[in-house]
Amino acid sequence: MAIPHALPGQAIDVQPLGARLAQEKTFALFKSADLEVMRLVLLAGKSLPPHSVPGEITVQCIEGSIEVTANNQAHVLRAGQLLYLSGGVVHGVTALADSSALVTVALRK
Repeated sequence: MAIPHALPGQAIDVQPLGARLAQEKTFALFKSADLEVMRLVLLAGKSLPPHSVPGEITVQCIEGSIEVTANNQAHVLRAGQLLYLSGGVVHGVTALADSSALVTVALRK
């Protein structure tokens, strides 16, 4: 069963998952014509392979720590830190600890 996306004007809880983190999966919080927001969940040592998206993105670590590689640089993000990337930049993500992050993608038409 698909997780329903949030509706316009609906509050979304993005607090740390805490003890539930290991049982959660990555999912989209909402998607519109111009914007998509996802909660990325990665357990320690797991990763997303290098990829790119046409639009600009932000990655905000909510809990744990992640390493985002982009432009031949590694950026370690800890809870409360955010990274902005231009559209088209090849990037990958590796969890240094059990982690969740908020990923925002500007969708290009």
